[in-house]
Amino acid sequence: MSQSREITVTKSSVPIGAVIALAAIFAFGLFVVGFDQGHLFSMIQGAEAFDQLYIHELTHDMRHAAGFPCH
Repeated sequence: MSQSREITVTKSSVPIGAVIALAAIFAFGLFVVGFDQGHLFSMIQGAEAFDQLYIHELTHDMRHAAGFPCH
């Protein structure tokens, strides 16, 4: 009676597209939390967005926790 062996090779790799998508989401999130001073809403509201700073106020505590100075 002969014995046969089965060898299973599995490759586990992360798709490069997923890495690029996550890097883009991270970069956009970093911009929103750390650097946005009304720039995103200024496309819709105009110069008034720089006075109201909606996103800045929503992410204010995150900015301080991440080490971004804002005042």
